[in-house]
Amino acid sequence: MLRTATDIHLVASALGDCLVSAPGEAPGLLIPGALAEGRDGRAKLKGVLRHRAAAVGHAVPAQDAAASIRSASRLLDLTSPHDGPDAGVVFVDDHLSALLLLQDESLAHTLIARRLRPLAGLTPERCERLEATLLAWLGGMGAPEVAKALSIHPQTVRYRMRQLEKLFGARLRDPRARFEIEMALRSRQLMAGAHRRRAAVGRRSRAATRLRRPVPRL
Repeated sequence: MLRTATDIHLVASALGDCLVSAPGEAPGLLIPGALAEGRDGRAKLKGVLRHRAAAVGHAVPAQDAAASIRSASRLLDLTSPHDGPDAGVVFVDDHLSALLLLQDESLAHTLIARRLRPLAGLTPERCERLEATLLAWLGGMGAPEVAKALSIHPQTVRYRMRQLEKLFGARLRDPRARFEIEMALRSRQLMAGAHRRRAAVGRRSRAATRLRRPVPRL
């Protein structure tokens, strides 16, 4: 899936064996699965689609192409809001967990509200520090590893974990609760990143609009 249809037929010609979306449809190409999975195929895609915002779906049987298209479209919305020098190709196979977590943002918000309720009421700065520490700890790190990952002192990690144990209580000792807390933390992190990207695109769009406005004659 592509952000824009500019020169899409030239892209198709460069890639070779592929089908192009019809006029009026979201711009995209149906390509052989080997291009999405193999190292050489990925290199070819990255070379041809350089500076284009594009997302490549997972390889599926032809009858399941619609599912791959949906995944690629969703990933494009999350990661690549515009063409340009900082754009590029992303692959669904590299973002499976993120897509699974954010396939239903309403459910993700519900999970966040339920599992991260103990952090409600904290200042944004304190909440951010505790969330980063908790996420690293849930990933299986001990205090020294968390400290190294977050560039803080191990004693600071232990202090924060004592705070978190007071806030969450027995939930941090329950495997299912820990799993859902980690899902909630990662969902919030992913949604915050997508929001920042959309906001940046909005700012660039408004700036470009101001630049295009005609200068009034005196």
